[in-house]
Amino acid sequence: MTRHAFICDALRTPFGRYGGSLSSVRADDLGAVPLKALAERHPNLDWEAFGDVIYGCANQAGEDNRNVARMSLLLAGLPMSLPGSTVNRLCGSGMDAIGTAARAIKAGETELMVAGGVESMSRAPFVMPKATAAFSRQNSVEDTTIGWRFVNPAMKAAYGVDSMPATAENVATEFGISREDQDKFALASQRKTVAAQKAGLLAAEITPVTIVQKKGDALVVSQDEHPRETSLEALARLKGVVRPDGTVTAGNASGVNDGACALILAGEAAAVRQGLTPRARVVGMATAGVAPRIMGIGPAPATRKVLALTGLSLEQMDVIELNEAFAAQGLAVLRELGLRDDDPRVNPWGGAIALGHPLGASGARLVATAVNQLHHTGGRYALCTMCIGVGQGIAIVLERV
Repeated sequence: MTRHAFICDALRTPFGRYGGSLSSVRADDLGAVPLKALAERHPNLDWEAFGDVIYGCANQAGEDNRNVARMSLLLAGLPMSLPGSTVNRLCGSGMDAIGTAARAIKAGETELMVAGGVESMSRAPFVMPKATAAFSRQNSVEDTTIGWRFVNPAMKAAYGVDSMPATAENVATEFGISREDQDKFALASQRKTVAAQKAGLLAAEITPVTIVQKKGDALVVSQDEHPRETSLEALARLKGVVRPDGTVTAGNASGVNDGACALILAGEAAAVRQGLTPRARVVGMATAGVAPRIMGIGPAPATRKVLALTGLSLEQMDVIELNEAFAAQGLAVLRELGLRDDDPRVNPWGGAIALGHPLGASGARLVATAVNQLHHTGGRYALCTMCIGVGQGIAIVLERV
């Protein structure tokens, strides 16, 4: 008997800027927000019937240590008997969590799962290594917000340890992506996001975060903080972040952000029993490896792989959610796949350059947004794909039901 895994609901927090409104919220508390909101939205759900809660998280060096999925579900008030697992595929962690949950349902090991992800990049700690010799008087401090730390010399010698912006510069050089095209892509992301916000399209997937203040009323954060009004002229004035003459800037790269997202997945029979309405079927997921120095091209082979797995084509995709880690890699991926830079199916409500990229949550956000877009437009299939540090790509295909 063929088993299917369906996405029945999804909610996310707003995505906060680095050091912004959500920076005072611990990662485990942040991860609890969409879980608690889903529980309130489905008061009759039997949470003890769920097989697992799988959260993606890329850092896990601070308040997100000790299995943030398990901590978040307990903080959300879900049953103590409900287990939780945290997965780390860096930027692709949230999407990997969804694919893993769907596979468990398809395999018949469970009928109900929660999947998603969380990241508080504002609260990522500094860490110190242990001393390498007794009575050592030397030490170092590493920033865990993003990128390499505690570098293995063998890894550096074999593959390099380029920073994430440096990998985007590598992609821009190798695939001939101009600064002007990157800025145009970034401007389009900002404009599409602002339009989606004004139309209330993003509000449907967001649950607010309420933050108690020492004095006065609580702060309620209900909208993404990262989008900004800009222009090509303003973007063109920005200096390169890797080198002064570089093409990758703060304006054509994704943000460093805070956020969480959670989805309910169910098999068909369980959805009926629990009173859930399937919204999309998880058709398939695939991952692929590429050279770490050009990690941004990873979505291209991952997309080809998932399309071969599912027997579908790019032409059949009505929505394409491509995580915009950098405009350079986004454009390189589109061109590698034979898509136009301005294909209307790609990120119709904007992408990570405007919305931000809280690493562990972004993949789940892409899937949640894609499901909502399919229902908004009446399309059938959606592709979600993103690049991953240390040279990987991930892609998932959904079908509206």
